[in-house]
Amino acid sequence: MVGLKIRTEKKRSQYEIAIGPGILSRTGEILQDAFKGSDSRIALISNRRVFSLFGDQVVRSLEDEGFQVLTLAIGDGEAFKSWQTTEKVLAFLLRAGFDRSDQVVSLGGGVVGDLAGFAASIYMRGINFAQIPTTLLSQVDASVGGKTGVNSPTGKNVIGSFHQPRAVIIDPETLITLPSRELSAGWYETIKHGAISGKKLFNQTTQFLREFSSPSQLRSQECANLIRAHVAFKGSVVSADEREAVTRKDNRSRKILNFGHTVAHALESITEYKRFRHGEAVGHGILAAGAISKNLGLLDSSELELLRDGVRLCGTLPSASDVKSSAIIRAIAGDKKRVSGSVQWVLLERIGRPKLIDAREISPALLKESLSEALKGKVK
Repeated sequence: MVGLKIRTEKKRSQYEIAIGPGILSRTGEILQDAFKGSDSRIALISNRRVFSLFGDQVVRSLEDEGFQVLTLAIGDGEAFKSWQTTEKVLAFLLRAGFDRSDQVVSLGGGVVGDLAGFAASIYMRGINFAQIPTTLLSQVDASVGGKTGVNSPTGKNVIGSFHQPRAVIIDPETLITLPSRELSAGWYETIKHGAISGKKLFNQTTQFLREFSSPSQLRSQECANLIRAHVAFKGSVVSADEREAVTRKDNRSRKILNFGHTVAHALESITEYKRFRHGEAVGHGILAAGAISKNLGLLDSSELELLRDGVRLCGTLPSASDVKSSAIIRAIAGDKKRVSGSVQWVLLERIGRPKLIDAREISPALLKESLSEALKGKVK
C-alpha cells in the first residue's frame, strides 16, 4: 500500500489517501484511524451493482473493527445524482437517528461519492465522510478535493458544497469489474490531468495506454503508480487552492481542473445525463478546448495532435455529431463556472501549460467553428 496526505488550507481538512491492490480488506482498520478510534455507526451509501461486488467485504471489515454499519443503495447513473436522491439519503440518516458522532462512507463511482458527500455536508451542518471509489474516474479525480454536489435541470453540479473526506481508500483491483466503456471514461479524465500537468504525467499515461491490452494489468504496480501520480497531481492543485478562489487566474488555480469540462457539462445537460458517461463528455470537451486553443493561435498543431492521440488511446468516443453547436453554446452560457457574468475557459498553450481565457475573448464564429471541428469530426 502507498499513501498520500492531502494538505488543504485548513489543517483540520488534512486526510490520507490509501492506494493499493487488495486494501478493501483493510477498510475498517483505515477508517478507525481516520475517525480517531470512533466506535460509532457508519452509513454505507452505494448502488446495488457495486454493493453486490464489494459490499460484503467492506461491511465485514468495518464490523470487525467495531463499527455498526447501516447500508443504503441508490440508483446507478448521473440521472440519480439529484436533489431527490439526496433527500432519500437524508431521510435514511434521520430515520436511523444519526448524529454528529456518526459517519457517512461512499462505496462506488463519482455519482455515489459526490451525492453521499453532499448529503454528509448538509446533514446536521456536516458530519464525517470517507470515500471508497470503485471506478477509474472516481479514483483519479472525483474522490479527491472535497467537491460534492448534485445535478439540476439548469446544469451539472449547480447545487453543491466543499466537504473534505476524512480518508480515501483506492483499491485498483475494483477496476477489473468495470465494463470497457466505464474504464474508457476514466482514461479520458487521466488525459485531462496529463494535458494540464505536463509532459511527464501525460507521457506516463499515454505509455500505459499504448501498452494496455488486458484487464489483468489493472492489478499491476505500474497501474497503482499511475493512479498515485494522478492523485498526487490533483492533490497538489487542491492543496494550493482548496475552494477554487474566484480571483485566481494563474495556471495552477484549481480552475485548471475544469479543462474539457465546459463543453462536457453542456453535452451532459443537453442530453439529460443519459447519453454520455461523464468521462466521455470530458473526452469531447478536451477535443473542443484543444480546437479552440489552436484556432486562437495559442496551441501549435503538433501539440493538438498529441492531445488528440491521447484521447484516441482511451477508446472510441460515442458520436456527438448530431448535437447542434447552437445548443451547446446556449448551455455553456449557463455554466456554473461563470465569473463576473462570463464563462472562464481553460485552454492550452502547450501540454502542461493551461491558460484561463474569458469567453468574451472568443468570437461566436470561432467558437462555432471549433465545436464543429471537434465534435463533428471536421479535423483540419
